[in-house]
Amino acid sequence: MPTHTLHEPARMPLAEHLRELRNRLIKAVGAILLVTVVASLFYKQLIAFLIDPLPGCAPGRLADAPDGERCGLIALNGLLSPFTLALKVAITAGVVTASPVWLYQLWAFLVPGLHRNEKKYTLAFLGAGIPLFLAGAAVAYWSLPTTTRVLISFTPDTATNVLPVDDFLDLATRMVVVFGLSFELPVLLVLLNLGGVITARRMSGWWRPMLMGIAVFAALATPSTDPLSMLLLAAPISLLYLGACAIAWGNDRRRASRSHER
Repeated sequence: MPTHTLHEPARMPLAEHLRELRNRLIKAVGAILLVTVVASLFYKQLIAFLIDPLPGCAPGRLADAPDGERCGLIALNGLLSPFTLALKVAITAGVVTASPVWLYQLWAFLVPGLHRNEKKYTLAFLGAGIPLFLAGAAVAYWSLPTTTRVLISFTPDTATNVLPVDDFLDLATRMVVVFGLSFELPVLLVLLNLGGVITARRMSGWWRPMLMGIAVFAALATPSTDPLSMLLLAAPISLLYLGACAIAWGNDRRRASRSHER
C-alpha cells in the first residue's frame, strides 16, 4: 500500500527519476529534431526572414543605409559553410517551434514532485511559459535592426562594412534563443516555489542581486553598446521576476493557511 497522502507526493527512487528524465529528454529532443528536419526544407526562406531586419544591407550588393552607413552581405566561403549555416538556422527554428513540446516535457518531469492540488496551478504556468518563450524570441527579432545599426555605425566613414552572412545569422539565432530562454525565468522560479525548493521571502530577498544580474546578463546577451537593446531585454525580465515573486507570495500564504487548518 502506498504510504504517501494527498498532501505528500510520492517519492521515486533515483533510478526511476533518471529513467523518467531520459524519456522526457528523448521526447523533447525528438520533437526538436523533427521540426528541424521540416525547417531544413525551407532554410532559404528562414535565412531571408532573419536577414530582413538588417538595415541598409542586401545580399550580393552594397546599399546605402538611411543614416549614411554602407554595408553589404557577402556569400560564404568554403564547401561546408553553407550547409553549416542552413543547419544552424534549421535547429534554431526547431527549438523555437517545438517549444510547446519541450516545455511540456519539462513540466511533466517536475509534476511528480508537486502536491496534487498544486499541479493545476503548474499547468497554468506551463500555458504561460510557451507564449513567454515566443514573446522573448519576438522581442529579439524586433530589436535586431537597432542592434545591427549600432554595430554597423562603428564602421569608418570612408569604409564599407562587408558583412558575412554567417556572422549576422550567428547574432540573430543566438539572440532569438537567449531572449526566449531568459523570458522563462519567472516560470522556473514559480515552479521551484511550488515544489517547495524556494520560498517567496527568499525570492524577494534576492531582488537587488537579481536585478543587477539581469542587467549584466542583458549587457552580455545584447552585443550592441546602446542602452535601448539592453533595456528591451532587462526591463521585461525584471517585471516578470517581480510578477513571479508576487505569485510565490500568494502560493506561500495558501500553503500556510492549509497548514494552520490541519
